[in-house]
Amino acid sequence: MVGVNVFLRAMEPDDLQILYEWENTTDNWTVSNTTAPFSKYILQKFIETSSQDIYVNRQLRLMVGEKATKKTVGAVDVFDFEPGNRRAGVGILIDPAFRGKGYGLESILLLKNYLFDVVMVHQIFCNVMKNNPVSLRLFQRAGFEICGVKKDWVLTESGFIDEYILQCIRS
Repeated sequence: MVGVNVFLRAMEPDDLQILYEWENTTDNWTVSNTTAPFSKYILQKFIETSSQDIYVNRQLRLMVGEKATKKTVGAVDVFDFEPGNRRAGVGILIDPAFRGKGYGLESILLLKNYLFDVVMVHQIFCNVMKNNPVSLRLFQRAGFEICGVKKDWVLTESGFIDEYILQCIRS
């Protein structure tokens, strides 16, 4: 999947180091529901065993590449894929060094087109914590609408935070 400034591609063995850094950045743990670091061995096995068949794994991770440099700048995830109900959850991480360039929006739009046109889902959803207005705006700009609020959903160091659930239904 290729856009104007970014492309989405399958994970490669060369992605091990960047995945290791992202997965072990504790600032990302609240969003990813992680409570312990990942070893390089576990991440290597994850890369090796990911068949990239969304129907088998019920999930998919694609790496976001910058077209101009071919540098890996982020990742998009599909999770909770339910073929029977034709829906899937999505998430995104753009490396802090590459934020503010429009890569997140373009990546979500590419992923959305893939899920609607190739996987043939009817709807996609995402979860965004209330204290993350940048992510909330990103998904709203990509056509997602808030459809609910999960009160006191995520425990952080400063207490519980509400989490929005957003949906994008194929028109």
